[in-house]
Amino acid sequence: MALGILSGCSGEGFESASKSSESGGSATGKDTVTLRIEVFDRGNAPSGLAANKNALTDYAQEHFGTPNNIKLEYVPVPRTQETEKLNVMLAANEAPDIVFTYDSNLVYKYVEQGGLTEVGQMLNEHGKNLKQFLGGKTLEYGYFKDGQYAIPSKRVSIGKYASFIRKDWLDQLGMPVPQSTAEVYNTLKAFKEKDPGNTGGQVVPLGFSLTPASYEPIIWAFIRKTSDEERITKIQQLSSRDYPTLLPGHKEGVQFLNKLYNEGLMSADFSLDKDKKKLNQDVMTGKTGMFSEDAVNPLKSTPGVYTNLQKNVQGAKLQPIDPFTNEDGKHVKPIYEPAGMYIMIPKSSKRAVEAIKYLDWMAQKDVLFFLQNGEEGKHYTMENGIPVGLDNEDTKNRNFNNGDIVIISNGRDFGEPVKNKEGNVVAIEKKEFWDDARRIQDIIETDGIPPIRFPKPIPAQVKYGSSLLEKYHELLVKSILAKPADFDKVYEAALSDYMSSGGEAILKDRQAAYAEMKK
Repeated sequence: MALGILSGCSGEGFESASKSSESGGSATGKDTVTLRIEVFDRGNAPSGLAANKNALTDYAQEHFGTPNNIKLEYVPVPRTQETEKLNVMLAANEAPDIVFTYDSNLVYKYVEQGGLTEVGQMLNEHGKNLKQFLGGKTLEYGYFKDGQYAIPSKRVSIGKYASFIRKDWLDQLGMPVPQSTAEVYNTLKAFKEKDPGNTGGQVVPLGFSLTPASYEPIIWAFIRKTSDEERITKIQQLSSRDYPTLLPGHKEGVQFLNKLYNEGLMSADFSLDKDKKKLNQDVMTGKTGMFSEDAVNPLKSTPGVYTNLQKNVQGAKLQPIDPFTNEDGKHVKPIYEPAGMYIMIPKSSKRAVEAIKYLDWMAQKDVLFFLQNGEEGKHYTMENGIPVGLDNEDTKNRNFNNGDIVIISNGRDFGEPVKNKEGNVVAIEKKEFWDDARRIQDIIETDGIPPIRFPKPIPAQVKYGSSLLEKYHELLVKSILAKPADFDKVYEAALSDYMSSGGEAILKDRQAAYAEMKK
């Protein structure tokens, strides 16, 4: 892979913090232009605020936009519909000047279609701070085909999933914390039969939604040992994740979920819950005994899963656990690659330079720190060199979507792993949750399985990777809902449909790519 455009980037320093944080562009004196920027809308904005209108968008306008004669327009895109909306906007030449995706296959597709701006030279001219912050290794992930067509964000934490259990339920039943997949099943049975939460028959032993955080920790635990060749060729990369669809053990993992469903041990309406709203509601109202989630999400103030559970159920206690085990007793689970989302500038954009300048402004040390943390004494205090957020309404309102505004960094970066982990801990507003958050930092990376990355694009993944995810979810839903006696028939029919819809083409292309690598 040619990486000449990245040379020398590690030697460039940040802008001095004493310089004006308004030095992001040089448009003063010319007519005002509009820079349109995508922003995720998660439906979690506090009253009176919006994903595209809040303290941080106002700050960016005041300190970058206005001084440079640039009007910043943030374009909200529902997080759960990001790919569909992005495809439509790009096809209609209506996409914002800055867009992003977590799906590398989608980036490959846009590059092949000639839909993205190559930004290598612009980064050299206008992105000194940005290149220094990201570093060459991160930028490599944005090099596609023959140029720098994406700017990957820097991922601070590569861990994904942790599980949570009602410890007060276990204590009431005199049961230990489950340490294996088999023990999880026994625990769920006890929750169902004895209803320690006194839910009046509404108990949900395992909270489950049609999201990776629910199904990946369970299914990956069933994947058996295999050769490197089989592992590399039979994994299917759909969207931004590696799916073990064709690996030995996948069917057994889905069958385990079928067993849980048919015995009434998991959420009955999981197939309709694609945004975790029902899952969160059941946890917060005290109906759920156990569930898996993205890292520390249940501890955060938005949507306040653990906090609301404590308000609704006196004495309720969630404990982070790592219970699912494979054949070797390891707690395997996927982890992220070190790059986060892929930031792109559409070919149709007339504001590519302004876009790079905006991202470069954001990468200045003082600007990045302020955007991620706020004002000392008002939004945080310093403890052991790490900003600790204050638990007040102003801080909550300010930070509800700061991760979606600061798109160059997936997480707060303090320069070293130990500090970064502690930074993730103290980002939780309630100090009483910090010990749990520290435990989660260990859980999410334990026995982690990194994604497989080929040196060249896999053509079939580019073509089918995103659309095939719906077929995978169809396979899960149909197989889980099937009667136990019909499971084999339903699973095999759904898998056949999946393979004929693009899965077989991905398999053949990965086999060919693997053979090429071994030459």
